[in-house]
Amino acid sequence: MKAARNSVILVVDDAPSALDILQRNLASKEYRVVAASNVEDAVKVLEVSPVDLVITDYKMPRISGLDLIRHVRENYFGTEVIMITGYASVRGAVEAVKMGADEYLPKPFTDEELFSAVERALKKRELRRIVQDERPRRKPDTYGIIGRSKPVRNMLAQIERASRSAATVLILGESGTGKELVARAVHYGSSRAAAPFVPVNCGAIPEKLLESELFGYVKGAFTGANESRAGFFQTADGGTILLDEVNEMSPAMQVKLLRVLQDKQVCMVGARKAQKIDIRIIASSNKDLGALVAKGGFREDLFFRLNVVTITVPTLRERKADIADLIAHFSRKFAAELGKTPPRFSDETVRAFMNYAWPGNVRELENAVQRLVIMTDDEKIEISELPAAMRFTVPSAAGSLPFRSLAEEETAYIRKVLASVGGNKSRAAEILRIDRKTLRDKLKPVDGETV
Repeated sequence: MKAARNSVILVVDDAPSALDILQRNLASKEYRVVAASNVEDAVKVLEVSPVDLVITDYKMPRISGLDLIRHVRENYFGTEVIMITGYASVRGAVEAVKMGADEYLPKPFTDEELFSAVERALKKRELRRIVQDERPRRKPDTYGIIGRSKPVRNMLAQIERASRSAATVLILGESGTGKELVARAVHYGSSRAAAPFVPVNCGAIPEKLLESELFGYVKGAFTGANESRAGFFQTADGGTILLDEVNEMSPAMQVKLLRVLQDKQVCMVGARKAQKIDIRIIASSNKDLGALVAKGGFREDLFFRLNVVTITVPTLRERKADIADLIAHFSRKFAAELGKTPPRFSDETVRAFMNYAWPGNVRELENAVQRLVIMTDDEKIEISELPAAMRFTVPSAAGSLPFRSLAEEETAYIRKVLASVGGNKSRAAEILRIDRKTLRDKLKPVDGETV
């Protein structure tokens, strides 16, 4: 998800040269920039014009940047804030964050550091807007598939192409990714949309019953068959049948299914004559059928019959940009069932959702949101309400974090220790087992402060 380049940014600095540089740099990236040389003028701008992001200097005459941050946080929830200052200190950073600043940039900073901070702040705002349902989520022709990420867009394009043909479709994907939803999209986007769609979970039906359930049986075919009964294939005649988890079929059933695909006929258990069917077959598997074929666990000829058009459903790990959309969708869904207002999710909670690995994919996320909506009566869901496994995760891909030098990592750690003791340098030096002079020397290149 990329922050919109037409976002409105209010820049506040009492130094004309600094204000001019910020304006020119941000405008070069196609942001819409409004400038103010003091807090009073900035407040007037906020009153008359919607602003996505405020970038404010710390020390200014009469009213400081901290006061502006407090004003924004109390009056403009949807506006993000970045504080910049030439008087950088750990205490100042802690104070700015407490007031509600999303980013803290000590001067001097590079253009890249500025652009990165702006991008992060606007992405945070975008996530908040999505979760709070401030704009439409999806087009009506996605058949319930939620998401705007590149993997989902690619999958929707595949669904559209598959819907235009009559070919057999094989849908692959981990459990919980939404393979049945994809199969329904293929069916309802096709010329068979008015006919039945019949999903069958092959793994949930005992092997001895699967044949009679799929193909039906005639009266007297076996003990207890007191009347003839149609199977799932006859029920789906004219429409589509989904053979979910087709990899669970026994070798004997695989032979029978292969014959149906070849002859376009089914023979009811106990019958002597086969009957023609007009049906489209969609199969799905949570395992790699090609690998199963190589191991002898699945018939190669059946695999080739099923694998005419293949759609691979991405895991939630591959489409994390859609998590905010999914949170909003499921929150509205379950809140409506309970007759309550959908709760808001804090930024930290959304971030924890995005950092979690989701081994159960969308199904697991849906269950997590349902549990939170049921169990909370608060207007806002905080990170403390999440299961411990979700609260204490870090981004799964190291490449998603910027690499820092060893010195930067050391300084960041010292900052954390200082913040934990309220800026008490003597106590921090004691915890770090260094003297105050060493602490000062390690902070001075970054903070530019004296101790």
